[in-house]
Amino acid sequence: MTTSGAHQDSAGDSARSWLWWGRRRSAVLDVGLGLVSAVECALEGVRFAGNAALPVPLGVLFGLVAGSVLVLRRRWPASVVLVSVAITPAEMGFLMGIVGLYTLAASEAPRRIIAALAGMSLVGTLIVTFVRTRQDVGSADFDPGLWYVPLVSVVMSIGLTAPPVLFGLYVGARRRLMESLRERAVSLEQELSLLADRAEQQAQWARTEERTRIAREMHDVVAHRVSLMVVHAAALQAVALKDPQKAVKNAALVGDMGRQALTELREMLGVLRAGEDVVARAAEPVPLAAVGVAAAAAAAAAAEGGPGDGPSLADLEPLVEQSRQAGMVVELMVQGEARPYRPEVEQTAYRVVQEALTNVHKHAAGAKAWVRVAHRGAEVAMQVENGPSERGAADAGLPSGGNGLVGMRERVSALGGVFVSGPTDAGGFRVSAVLPMEVPSV
Repeated sequence: MTTSGAHQDSAGDSARSWLWWGRRRSAVLDVGLGLVSAVECALEGVRFAGNAALPVPLGVLFGLVAGSVLVLRRRWPASVVLVSVAITPAEMGFLMGIVGLYTLAASEAPRRIIAALAGMSLVGTLIVTFVRTRQDVGSADFDPGLWYVPLVSVVMSIGLTAPPVLFGLYVGARRRLMESLRERAVSLEQELSLLADRAEQQAQWARTEERTRIAREMHDVVAHRVSLMVVHAAALQAVALKDPQKAVKNAALVGDMGRQALTELREMLGVLRAGEDVVARAAEPVPLAAVGVAAAAAAAAAAEGGPGDGPSLADLEPLVEQSRQAGMVVELMVQGEARPYRPEVEQTAYRVVQEALTNVHKHAAGAKAWVRVAHRGAEVAMQVENGPSERGAADAGLPSGGNGLVGMRERVSALGGVFVSGPTDAGGFRVSAVLPMEVPSV
């Protein structure tokens, strides 16, 4: 639909080579019409020279010059019509008058100019036809009546003027309509291209957001479970020979935590595989459609699972108990009357506490921790604080990727909440978050 730069350059070169025509076909047509008009006017110039008592070569030369003006019809259509009106008394230039009126009517000239020149041509043709018809009737042997000369003059003048003007107006209107449709098509194509680019950007943004969400979930699940497993494994190694019963108990805890981690990972991977299966079955090859199908499948799978499949505030007690079993001293305090929240709020609150306790295991071995949850008004607040690490406590040697606090902040901010973290005056660390009861609409 659009013209590339190379095409535009070639079009510009063609326009400069063929003057104002732009195309070879147009130039050949106008030159051919000019030659025919010049020959016609030259033949009619012989009769004009005889009637005006002028030399025949002068009449022929006059006809050739006047008729060749038709070559300029595309550049100066009004001039062609004026020349045809001027030579109408000499009874020459009929082809030039018809073609000139058509070209003028089809051009972009104002309607008043078209009407004025068409009226001049009509009046000139009417006068010449009237005089010529009256002379022919006067030299005839019969009397046709008074009505014959005016009727023939009007019919001939209208027949030579109205058809080219009306046909030219029709062609001009059709040409303008096609140009308008072409411009509209180009504009629509540009809009569609912009929409496609915007859709691709949104799809890329959605893919990035989904990767971030999955990475955050994987980090929360794996980091916490594996951290506890490492702590228990270290304790198991320390008491294996001294206290076999405690070693067996720690081994059982490690196995339970491993199974829980595998169960949560299996649930997340199941959602991802469900989305991939739907994409594989989709017949539409467009990437944007595949992304939409995958997102819809993942959302449907998450919706089918229901809020009960994900962690909630009711699971905080088992979570804290797991840290206690790993040797951490943890106090859980709940203020206010517990009530159900939206699944997103419940899961985010649980993950914040989980990640905060994981950080205590990683960075403050042997430190005491306090977990506070407050139900107040239209929001729920949680705070996890730990004291300084005990000097004699053995470091578990857990690696840290530095994404825990970032992930918690992203989770809380996505729900319109407030997240604050930082060291305490006593040498510990505090993580605080406030989540609204209702998730803001996007």
